[in-house]
Amino acid sequence: MGAVFGHGGSGDHFCTGSVVDSPGKSVVITAAHCIHTGKGGGYQTDLAFVPGYRDGQAPNGTWPITKMVVDDHWAQSSDPGYDVGFVIVGKLDGKRIADVLGANRFGYNAGYGNSVRITGYPAGGQDPISCTNKTTKFQTDQMKVDCTGYSGGTSGSPWLTHFDHATRTGEVIGVIGGYQTGGDTDDTSYSPYFNDAIKSLYDKAVGEESR
Repeated sequence: MGAVFGHGGSGDHFCTGSVVDSPGKSVVITAAHCIHTGKGGGYQTDLAFVPGYRDGQAPNGTWPITKMVVDDHWAQSSDPGYDVGFVIVGKLDGKRIADVLGANRFGYNAGYGNSVRITGYPAGGQDPISCTNKTTKFQTDQMKVDCTGYSGGTSGSPWLTHFDHATRTGEVIGVIGGYQTGGDTDDTSYSPYFNDAIKSLYDKAVGEESR
């Protein structure tokens, strides 16, 4: 997991992302609204991913974001069911990010009720926060979970099932986003339900990293 920064890493952190397994070992998942402004807008520019960010330090380096992928439903109409985005990060010191850090698995069609661990970076702080709780169905394409203190900046935080404390990885079945771009209060968060359409978006991102 890590924080998404503006201005190539020299700006503020405003969202959260996590490395997901892929053949090219360079895909990071976040929320679509973190990287694309939605209807009538376009992709953000000059972003960077800082895994393990803490206390102003980048212990695992600052990784340049080179490509971004959102679904057309988000880009054209800000559809909250598609508020999921993927970015491709470039190499750092000749290494690929998943080779350095490992990666979470990408999961989909996992059902609406799962015990998940969510780690994210509130915009006003310098440290990540974590919470474990059970998800519930909010509506057809949205899940919800109650976790305290998930303010702005935690958008894109991964919802991990089967979390392994030894490897510190799990299976991503959601990200903070979707309804109200993740929730209007700090204590209830939402995620689009990862269905076949989100799997197709992941596949598109995998295709982009090999181009």
